[in-house]
Amino acid sequence: MKNISNLVTAASFFVGIVLIGIMPFRVMYWFSNLFAFLLHKVFGYRRRIIDENLSRAYPNITEEEKRKLIKRIYRNISDVFVEGVKAFIMPHKQVVKRHKVLNPEVIEPYLKMGHSIIGLTGHIANWEWGSLSASGQINASVVAFYKELSNPIVDRFVKASRRKYGTILASIKNTAETFERHIDKNTVFVMAADQSPLKKQLEHAYWTTFFGQQTPFLYGPEKYSTKHGLPVFYIDIDRVKRGYYEVTLSLLSNKPQLLAAGELTKIYALKLEEVIRRKPEDWLWSHRRWRFATPIEE
Repeated sequence: MKNISNLVTAASFFVGIVLIGIMPFRVMYWFSNLFAFLLHKVFGYRRRIIDENLSRAYPNITEEEKRKLIKRIYRNISDVFVEGVKAFIMPHKQVVKRHKVLNPEVIEPYLKMGHSIIGLTGHIANWEWGSLSASGQINASVVAFYKELSNPIVDRFVKASRRKYGTILASIKNTAETFERHIDKNTVFVMAADQSPLKKQLEHAYWTTFFGQQTPFLYGPEKYSTKHGLPVFYIDIDRVKRGYYEVTLSLLSNKPQLLAAGELTKIYALKLEEVIRRKPEDWLWSHRRWRFATPIEE
């Protein structure tokens, strides 16, 4: 039964790729508006989680302000989904045009000295196109970490598509091995570090203030940057207008191994919050970001 279910899901997925793939962008965003409405008003997709997250992050927000913001949040979720599907057939030239890295030169000095670096980002605006556009705009190998999909057919297809322009996709299950394999190859390791750790990961998580409350962060970025002495940059993805993004790189630390434990995570959290507050509708508020209230809660 599981194999049949996987086949049905994969077939539906491929039909969706064809349908969205042949749509002009204007029609695709009309469809995205409809899909956002369905997610919000009909299915109530993670509505309670979004509402709770906003109340925590913005305790003084009015109900009217929250209502308008939630509407924009669902449009962002829908846009990221349809754009992610559209990416399967987008030519590289078009991807780079719509997801442009403004200042790749800031990492050039490190790469010319033979260093690899870590690029930290969050689930803000369209992070999906980054795995396609980065390799065409940065003079280095690009390794993007991802979480494997439960459907093996779809997972294989997604991996093949996302790496078709040169980016190497690596499972988060093999993070240590991936760093060891690529550390000496002038590599940019791209990691999204804004999701909540699992309960079993809390023992090693770094806690810091995020939107006014103690919040656990994944320990991987700090662990591997300090272990290997890798400079760490923040990857800021800004939606300029619908379907167009500008990416700006900024240094978080060039010697993270000299920082106190948790300091790099704190720097990242501050930068992430600054970016989210600039355009809160562009963050993926549907994650259960504050499922653990304190460092000692079981």
